[in-house]
Amino acid sequence: MAICASVIEGHRPRSKSSLNKASPQIVEPEYTPAVAKITEPVRQLLKDVIPDAEWAVHAPYIVAINELKREMNAVLLVHNYQTPEIFHGVADFVGDSLALARKATEVDAEIIVQCGVHFMAETTKLLNPDKTVLIPDLKAGCSLAASITAADVRKMRADNPGVPVVSYVNTTAEVKAETDVCCTSSNAVEVVESLGTDKVIFTPDGYLARYVASKTDVEIIFWEGACEVHERFTGAELRAYRKSYPGIHVIAHPECPPDVLEEADFVGSTSGMINHVGEVRPKQIVMITECSMSDNVAVEYPDVEFIRPCNLCPHMKQITLPKILKALQNMQYRVEIDPAIAERARSSVERMLAIGR
Repeated sequence: MAICASVIEGHRPRSKSSLNKASPQIVEPEYTPAVAKITEPVRQLLKDVIPDAEWAVHAPYIVAINELKREMNAVLLVHNYQTPEIFHGVADFVGDSLALARKATEVDAEIIVQCGVHFMAETTKLLNPDKTVLIPDLKAGCSLAASITAADVRKMRADNPGVPVVSYVNTTAEVKAETDVCCTSSNAVEVVESLGTDKVIFTPDGYLARYVASKTDVEIIFWEGACEVHERFTGAELRAYRKSYPGIHVIAHPECPPDVLEEADFVGSTSGMINHVGEVRPKQIVMITECSMSDNVAVEYPDVEFIRPCNLCPHMKQITLPKILKALQNMQYRVEIDPAIAERARSSVERMLAIGR
């Protein structure tokens, strides 16, 4: 049953070599025979998704980033929606929001670069308060995170006394601080049912809330937010794919509208979708989610033909190789969270991670 209720700070610290002098001019990396040789294995992996002309631009940055992160004891956490040159070229760990949150608790590196959007960087910082967490671009936001405030959550609590709050991890630290436990698309049903209550407030994704409501007897009181990528898909679009490609296998993310999920052969998180491809190995498949993920998965399954819709996330695409390199060179942009909310926000994330262990 579903009922609808409608700081990160830029920082440019001084490097050890420039404590008392201006930072040196940064030289852009060049494509050389040595760079071509070093990156050839990745080039072969991505030859069907990145043209040669583009590769000559990407390769020098891949080498420079990988060298610099080794020197700095840094790691890159990369979301499944990042472009192939980032996902396959420089990532130390890849995954969906839950996988990256778990990995963030395990890394030994002193510096973590979050190649995702700002709520992911905040989550990483919450779980690593004593480490340096960087995000390469401050404009890498999220329509879901922007759709709700801490005051909105407090109002929902006031309207529904005693009802626990589950918030999608796609939220700000301020919202997480007002939340009992977070969830991701891969564990939302499990988290809701773990509370042992008849009702749950669920924020901020209305479509994910409807999906959860269809999978549980718990009454879901939800906020009407939406992902600007997934909300654009329609059931009619999926039926058109089936007409154009008879027998095509359709898999969709639960942030999509209900008419989309009804047309899908499988519904799951990004990691769930990736695993499903490996298990089923269909002849043709369409992944109803952010389009870079199809490119990233396709290189692993050359026997599967991927029909690609192209709904891009403008926020994820703010992250680029040049910006990642600049983030490492200048130690920008540092993620800082107000101590007044950090402890409460951290608790809601840690409760999520404890479920299912």
